[in-house]
Amino acid sequence: MKYVVIELQTNPDGTVSNLVWAFDSRDAAESKYHAVLSAAAVSTLPCHAATLLDAEGFALASQCYHHGEDA
Repeated sequence: MKYVVIELQTNPDGTVSNLVWAFDSRDAAESKYHAVLSAAAVSTLPCHAATLLDAEGFALASQCYHHGEDA
């Protein structure tokens, strides 16, 4: 089975960017997922999130960090 990690970055102006990676193993996908969250935890973006999906679109994990005045 394939796995996908999506990184979502919400900028101060409200625009949302995304980065997507595909992996052949769940271990590799989980490693990337946690690497994204490690960066998100100390990010200055208002909202910084990661989601881990299987190839059928089922969410295996998802987490978001909120930063700034509205956090």
